[in-house]
Amino acid sequence: MNDLLDELAPFVGRICAPIALDDGPDAAQEALVAVFRNLRGLKEPAALYGWVRTIAAREAVRVARRTARSVPAELAELPAPGDPQLAADIHDVLTRLSPEHRAVLVLRDLEGLDERTAADRLGLRVGTVKSRLHRARDTFRKAWSA
Repeated sequence: MNDLLDELAPFVGRICAPIALDDGPDAAQEALVAVFRNLRGLKEPAALYGWVRTIAAREAVRVARRTARSVPAELAELPAPGDPQLAADIHDVLTRLSPEHRAVLVLRDLEGLDERTAADRLGLRVGTVKSRLHRARDTFRKAWSA
């Protein structure tokens, strides 16, 4: 179990941090607890990472809603190395997005999932994911160019 925890913790943290903002570590911990509680229910071991991604995204959104914070987690690893201004700009723009919009952006643009898979992971309809993604990207573009 320790080896599995060591393997999954960074993956879960990478998903929870940009969605749950400053409460990313709490969301990651809650997601890992949910994973280990329900591990026996996993029917297809090959689907472990997809299953964990689903749990992590849902927990992160739940925690973000609960705390209702608007300051995103540190995303310094996303911009090009050595460009602190770009990191600050991205951080500032992401503060304007809701947790639901950040969740869709993380799953779609950072994790590279398609809309159908992101919808499955978040328990939403594909149309809802598409509209949230459109709104999130539009908000991001407008804030970026302002």
